[in-house]
Amino acid sequence: MPTPALPGRASPQTTARLTAMKAQARRQLGLDEQDIVVIRQLDCSEPGCPPVETVVAVLAVDSTSRRWALHHPVADITPDLLAEALAAPPTI
Repeated sequence: MPTPALPGRASPQTTARLTAMKAQARRQLGLDEQDIVVIRQLDCSEPGCPPVETVVAVLAVDSTSRRWALHHPVADITPDLLAEALAAPPTI
């Protein structure tokens, strides 16, 4: 029987998926090791907002920051979908 995840903690599968997504973002965007990549799945209850989105944020050592929003939960984001999103201009 699998061990239940602690509240606020990602499952091992989700952790592995996020690690792979961060590595892909680093490669595709040509980031340095010092640059920070943050990926978060967010729920939204505001009108007109998708119920779930995944945000990819890059905080670069040169003080620039960029952000992409994918209107999918983390579990549904494929490498191709992530690559397409990162190829588009950031939302911030």
